[in-house]
Amino acid sequence: MSPVDATKASTFAPPGARLDTLLGKVTMYRLILLVLASLAVYSLLLNALGWLTFGIPEMLVHLGLCLGLTYASNRALAALFHVRPHSESSLITGLLLYFLFWPTLVPTDMAGVALACVLATVSKYALAWRGRHIFNPAAAGAFAAGLTGLNIATWWAATPPMLLLLVPGVLLVLYRTRKFPMAAVFTVLATSIVASELLRTGMSPGMALWQPLAQRPLLFFVGFMLTEPLTLPPRRWQQLALAAVVGVLFAVPYNFGFVANSPELALLVGNLLAFFAGQRGGLKLHFTGSRALTPSTTEFAFKPSRAVRFVPGQYMELDLPHAKSDGKGRRRVFSLTSAPGSGMVKFGVRTAEPLSAAKKVLLDLQPGDQVRATSVGGDFVLPRDQTRPVLLIAAGIGITPYLAQLASGAAHDRDIVLLLLARNAEEIAYPEELRTSGARIVVRLADGSLAPSFASEANTGGSGGSPGPGTRLDANSLKTLIPDIAGREVFISGSPASVASLRRAARKAGAERVHVDSFAGY
Repeated sequence: MSPVDATKASTFAPPGARLDTLLGKVTMYRLILLVLASLAVYSLLLNALGWLTFGIPEMLVHLGLCLGLTYASNRALAALFHVRPHSESSLITGLLLYFLFWPTLVPTDMAGVALACVLATVSKYALAWRGRHIFNPAAAGAFAAGLTGLNIATWWAATPPMLLLLVPGVLLVLYRTRKFPMAAVFTVLATSIVASELLRTGMSPGMALWQPLAQRPLLFFVGFMLTEPLTLPPRRWQQLALAAVVGVLFAVPYNFGFVANSPELALLVGNLLAFFAGQRGGLKLHFTGSRALTPSTTEFAFKPSRAVRFVPGQYMELDLPHAKSDGKGRRRVFSLTSAPGSGMVKFGVRTAEPLSAAKKVLLDLQPGDQVRATSVGGDFVLPRDQTRPVLLIAAGIGITPYLAQLASGAAHDRDIVLLLLARNAEEIAYPEELRTSGARIVVRLADGSLAPSFASEANTGGSGGSPGPGTRLDANSLKTLIPDIAGREVFISGSPASVASLRRAARKAGAERVHVDSFAGY
């Protein structure tokens, strides 16, 4: 879902936009896999330098056991259930278990690790609802193995020498997944509870803070397990509430006989709560057809196997297996353009060259073919207060999150202005839908050509502070186009560079509340 950067925001993109573009070259799952793999290599280096004392043979055998068993068991179960295996997911699970269990060559301990690996994979198929696993697989496998007494998860990644790479790795993942608020709630709450208990024992304040952050698996837990997308509820407020609940369960000691507090149990309880809060289970989408929206974008339409619950402005994640990987993974996120309750699921996608492997899968679909949707989520939704006027700014195919909102009749119930930025008139997607939406449409075309007749305003000459064709849309230009922007709640959708620049312009133009949706590029 990578929009056309129709109006270049600036010659030099800000650091955040450049980082978004860089991270957008790989999917979220591939990024997590790369970070975990780097941490595994780093742990071997630390051991060679004497900072860890497991022994290189023990660590190599342990790593091979975790990766080998999760990969092999996933392939076997996928063949049994007649589905295509998701190798990335199995390797991520194997790396997580590598850091959860103590590397050892003791046969009984290795048997416990092996059992955890197999059970983690089994949980994806057995503990699932409509094709979507309910529990974090690594946590489920570790918890089940612990109940047998063969081995217990120690979460040895929570070792001070690991912090040098663990902290930037966690920050990178949280930045990519946009889960900093959720991570902050969990971290502050869990750290406060643990630190307060340590202070009661006479520990100094500095050590009471250092101990939960450096010697407990808090950072590893929040970066790689709590924020796993497939086990999260769809809305931000739900995710924040979940982080608070899991933070308490993570930090408060308890013991009910055979069950005591542990990070994996805290996460499993949170997974169960999240399951009941969101779109429960994946679903099959039956392809019905496609149509060209512009020379560079295409709309794909599907009939879902059952009703889909979503709020206009949210996205859906699709699983698009392809035989020849391009390094970007198989799960991709697309904004829903159809209205809830329409009986159809539609996506507008940029399909200009170069095409990713996943987009080639979409273009090769034939009517009747099936793809699998894994989750629905996002908070890029209109405010509940319908009396508050809003401004929607779209760069190219960044129009897609707004289509479901407009199709639901939002512009008939509230004051909506849509500012659409595009390269030229041919690159304006959904012209008929925009014309009948009821919103006031403002179009700015980079080549200076005439806007469609349904647009109430368009490009003007380059004098008097009005934006000329191809020029940068700064705060003054934005205020010229939308004089009452300070009184509107602003939504901005597009590429990272476009969003970053437009957000700064909107702020300088007086907008107080600005929501953004960056399409990193697939």
